[in-house]
Amino acid sequence: MRVLILAILLLALPAQAAPKAELWPRWTVHDPSSTLEIDHSAWGRFLRAYVSRDAAGIARVGYGRVTPADRALLQGYISAMQSADIDRFARPEQRAFWINLYNALTVETVLAHYPVASIREIRISPGLFASGPWGRKLARVAGEALSLDDIEHRILRPIWRDPRIHYALNCASLGCPDLAAEPYLSARAEAQLDAAAFDFVNHPRGVSLEDGRLRVSSIYDWFREDFGGDDAGVLAHLVRHAAPDLRARLGGIARVSAHFYDWRLNDAGQSTANSSAFR
Repeated sequence: MRVLILAILLLALPAQAAPKAELWPRWTVHDPSSTLEIDHSAWGRFLRAYVSRDAAGIARVGYGRVTPADRALLQGYISAMQSADIDRFARPEQRAFWINLYNALTVETVLAHYPVASIREIRISPGLFASGPWGRKLARVAGEALSLDDIEHRILRPIWRDPRIHYALNCASLGCPDLAAEPYLSARAEAQLDAAAFDFVNHPRGVSLEDGRLRVSSIYDWFREDFGGDDAGVLAHLVRHAAPDLRARLGGIARVSAHFYDWRLNDAGQSTANSSAFR
């Protein structure tokens, strides 16, 4: 009985830490001279059809109105991505590949279990106390079974070492950086990553300043090492991507006072009211 109670309590708790960035060396293979490109047009059609921005400036996904034909389109795209000979591509093309695959797998996972109030309710990851889908092997690329955690923490973060990656990956939650309404493309990825960083840092989900107290997204706590390792590093990152008004207000701040996150599903059919899921 005690074990059962402990399991229930742990599942109810918000995530407090994230996996470390630990390189999976197999994925360092690439061809710097390659000019090959991956076709992300099917993913683009799906995004244009179902991603929209609400009155609060948050990108929502119309999970409940995805048609069988468009679900098949998404699944076909994911299948095509899994068939790609990723070792033959240059680094920029690989980065776009992994970002788009991560986001497409996340959307497909939500659709497979919809309706849910939060992605954390999709408890398909291995382990007694696991919540969410992130540890489940959801795809196979170049013969290797991959989870969302593998893509994020063993490929994207350790290979590119770019904190902007966190703004590109969407976890299907209101507190998460937006799911982009277009695919990431190697030729435009730098501008896309900068835009994603700007949008999140300058939105209340990312940064909130009240009475001189700085509250920031829990992303900056969970992945502190990617944002400089301490409050000073986080602040420097925020200033780098802040609009002029926010940058000026951050000038007098020396520390982060609190973190918060909203795990509710980024569903176009849900309201932003009653933010009880903020952590």
